[in-house]
Amino acid sequence: MGDISGMNDHIGEKYRARLNEMLRDLDAQDDRGRDSQRTVALDQQSVGRLSRMDALQQQAMARATQARRDQQKARIMAALARISEHEFGYCLSCGEDIAPQRLDLDPTVPTCLTCARDRSAS
Repeated sequence: MGDISGMNDHIGEKYRARLNEMLRDLDAQDDRGRDSQRTVALDQQSVGRLSRMDALQQQAMARATQARRDQQKARIMAALARISEHEFGYCLSCGEDIAPQRLDLDPTVPTCLTCARDRSAS
């Protein structure tokens, strides 16, 4: 794995701010999405059946979007933990370095490209 203290501290600090910013953005999206997930009223006097069905569909889509945000938050928290443990930038499968270009695209990736390909092929 090499010297994880010097090089990894530099790499970790480079991405910590970006990961924290991603987390703040997701929290802001959570705040905006709460209204869309509220229970749909069943009073057909105030809302027609088709409008209610549309509202139910929008609610389901909002919940699915929330689930994706929750998954992304978990990935961000795991990446931040790897930074704290001086393991950021190393593949969780093989221990080799993750290419900087891969981390630049998505700093939450836990594996190198080779291991990610192997995992998707199985």
